[in-house]
Amino acid sequence: MNFSDPTAIMFGIYLLAMLFIGFLGYRGTDNLDDYILGGRSLGSFVTALSAGASDMSGWLLMGLPGAIYLSGLSEAWIAVGLVIGAYLNWRFVAARLRLYTERAGNALTLPDYLANRFEDKANLLRILTTLVILVFFTVYCASGVVAGARLFENMFGLPYQTALWVGAACTISYVFIGGFLAVSWTDTIQASLMITALIVAPVVAYFAVTGGLAPAQTFSDLVEPSRMDVMKGASFTGVVSLLAWGLGYFGQPHILVRFMAAESVATIPAARRISMTWMILCLAGAVAVGFVGIPYFLTHPEGALAVNANSETVFIELAKQLFNPWIAGLLLAAILAAVMSTLSCQLLVCSSALTEDIYRTFLRKNASQTELVWVGRAMVLAIALVAIAIGSNPESRVLGMVSYAWAGFGAAFGPVIILSLFWPAMTRNGALAGILVGAVTVVVWKQGGWLGLYEIIPGFIFAALATFVVSRMGQVSSAMRKNHQAVEAELRTALA
Repeated sequence: MNFSDPTAIMFGIYLLAMLFIGFLGYRGTDNLDDYILGGRSLGSFVTALSAGASDMSGWLLMGLPGAIYLSGLSEAWIAVGLVIGAYLNWRFVAARLRLYTERAGNALTLPDYLANRFEDKANLLRILTTLVILVFFTVYCASGVVAGARLFENMFGLPYQTALWVGAACTISYVFIGGFLAVSWTDTIQASLMITALIVAPVVAYFAVTGGLAPAQTFSDLVEPSRMDVMKGASFTGVVSLLAWGLGYFGQPHILVRFMAAESVATIPAARRISMTWMILCLAGAVAVGFVGIPYFLTHPEGALAVNANSETVFIELAKQLFNPWIAGLLLAAILAAVMSTLSCQLLVCSSALTEDIYRTFLRKNASQTELVWVGRAMVLAIALVAIAIGSNPESRVLGMVSYAWAGFGAAFGPVIILSLFWPAMTRNGALAGILVGAVTVVVWKQGGWLGLYEIIPGFIFAALATFVVSRMGQVSSAMRKNHQAVEAELRTALA
């Protein structure tokens, strides 16, 4: 690695800035509430961009452009599904969850919310939810680690295993130090960097392609008609499977926790507008990167070797070939930003679940706030090591790992979260059944691969049915009904 290289220098500046923010977050962290939720102090802008950056991981700049480059616009159905799902999540879940978690014993985590919401004295919900979070998040974290490794491997010629550790260390450092505040503040900067990169890169690539066209030749002449066909090779099942990615939003702990941390319910509408605008622009840019990459590397075959070997490097190669090293360093830092923003909040959610829902609940009920914060930091390290172990296979693909974890969370938690917020007759046993059925269905369906259907669809449907049927077999307490009615009344007042 050449440390005098402009790209390396820009990377270094970016990483130092993230660490500095981590230090500021450290100074603002006094207790576990601060470390996990930032004291519920996030305004509209930070809530919006933090939720967006937490969602759009390395797959936005690597996995999605790579899929578009490989298969054409037929893969863009994923983006459509995600936009619809994200909007519905903001519209119907965000405000309710923010209010309900505060009224449910000031819940700091998703397991904490469910245990308090359903008066689960036996803590079965807490344990099951924590286990599901740990299982699927280790896979999700591994996808982030792999994306970071690909970046360092490609840019600096590092061996994959070395790149794996370097990329992971960059993220672990500021999460370890600063907790939720550091993660949210860095997310805001990272989100800004991501949208800039995804707007600039395809525009410059487009002009590079059109500037080299022969007389009477058009941009579309360079792209196979099949790659411009949004229905190419697409069956009804295939399109539904891609659109179904949107179902995942309702159950993603790292996104839901951003809603929980909002300053108040009143900040949610503005945050929704900011977040959706950012998301649509980013997804459109990611699709454009992959699509414009097709004619660019067709006309520049000498620079296409890396992309043809691994389509997920299309953004990296475009940035390296089209921009001077200083600008390229900044654009490529956007990939690291995407990786770090998602990986950091995933590590924090896992750490929170282990610290709040296992350590404090079962092992050390009287632990001091300082002790809990340091246990949280230790958990960040432990989970990161497991993620590195999972991601150590050089053949790992970012999009494949993300799709599995996304489906697991969407099916296990999505129906349960929605019904817990809207249905007063839902019971604890119904929640247990829904989480278990959703998670098991995803794992089993993934192995079977039946009908070519994305596993989130059967998982979501079966989980919703299990929650409904089992809840109808029991009764809720009058206290639970009254609390639900109070939340509904307060919500109407807050959003009036």
